[in-house]
Amino acid sequence: MFKRARIKLTAWYLLIIMLISMSFSMVIYRVLTSELDRLERVERIRVERRLPQLLTPTFFDPDILAETKQRLVLSLVAINAMILAGSAIAGYFLAGRTLEPIADILEEQNLFVTNASHELRTPLTSLKAEIEVNLRNKSLTINEAKKLLQSNLEEVNNLQELSDNLIRLTQFQNGNTSLPVTRVQLSSSVNEAIRRVTLAAKTKRVSITSAVPNLMLTGNAVLLTELFIILLDNAVKYGARGKKINIDAKKTDDHIEIRVTDQGSGIRKEDIPHLFDRFWRADKSRTKTDIQGYGLGLSIGKQIVERHHGTIRVESSLGMGTTFIVTLPGGNPKV
Repeated sequence: MFKRARIKLTAWYLLIIMLISMSFSMVIYRVLTSELDRLERVERIRVERRLPQLLTPTFFDPDILAETKQRLVLSLVAINAMILAGSAIAGYFLAGRTLEPIADILEEQNLFVTNASHELRTPLTSLKAEIEVNLRNKSLTINEAKKLLQSNLEEVNNLQELSDNLIRLTQFQNGNTSLPVTRVQLSSSVNEAIRRVTLAAKTKRVSITSAVPNLMLTGNAVLLTELFIILLDNAVKYGARGKKINIDAKKTDDHIEIRVTDQGSGIRKEDIPHLFDRFWRADKSRTKTDIQGYGLGLSIGKQIVERHHGTIRVESSLGMGTTFIVTLPGGNPKV
C-alpha cells in the first residue's frame, strides 16, 4: 500500500516540478527568441537605411537565427530532462521520508488493534465458555450459579480495567488531560502507593521498605501516586517470593531520583527496550509463573513520567534483580 502511495506522491511531485520547470522554460524561450528577433529587425533596418557606418553584412543570417532557436529548444529540453531525472530521484526519496511517520503510526495502530483484540479475546472466551457450559447444566444449583456469576464478574472487572487503562493511555499520549499541579511531598505519595499494594505484597510474602526522605516536588499528586503504585505492583508481580522490594530517593542538583529495586530473576538485555511497549510483558525473562495483567502499566507509568518532564530507565541483570530509576525535575513542570 505504501509503495503505491510513494509512487503516486512522487508522481505528484514530478508533475508540479515539471509544470513549473516547463513554464519557466517557455518564458525563457519566449524572452530569448524575442530578443533575437528584435536584434535581427534592428540590424535589418540599419542595413536598409544604408547608413555608411553600418554598411556591413548582416550578422543575423536567417538560417543561423533558425538554428540558434533550434539549439535553444534542444538545450531547454535537455535541461528539463535532467530536472525530471533529478526530481524523480529526489521526489521518491522525499515521498518516502514524508510517508515514513504515517507508516509508523499505522503500523503501531495495527499492532495496537491486534494486541488489544488478543487481550480482549481471553476474558470474552472465558465468559462465553463458562456461560455455555452452565446453560447446558440442567441441574445447576444456586451456589453453582453464584460461583458462575462471581467468576463472570471477575472477568468483567478485568475487561473494565483493560478499557479504562486503554482510555487513560490514549489520553496521556494525545495530551488531552490537564490536571492540577501542586507541591507534593514525595514520601506521602510513596507511602500511599505502598499502602495500596500491601495486600498483593503480603499474598506473595514480599516486604517493601522505603527510604524516601521528605523531599518536595511540583506535580500532580494523583498521577505521582499512581506512578509509584505501578512500579511497586510491577516489582511485586515479578519479584521473587519472600524477598524484599526497596524504594528510595535522593535529590541531585535540580532533580529528584527515585529508585524501585526488586530481588527478582532480572530481565534479559534484549528485553529491556520493550518494557514500556503496550501489551508487552517480560514473563520469559523474569519469571515462569503466570502473571496477571495486560502489559499496560509500565506504558502508563512512562506517560506519567513524561507528563512531569522526567525520565525513566531500567537497570537489570539476570539473577540480580531489577531497578527502575525515575528522574523528575524539582522545578515547576506543567502537567
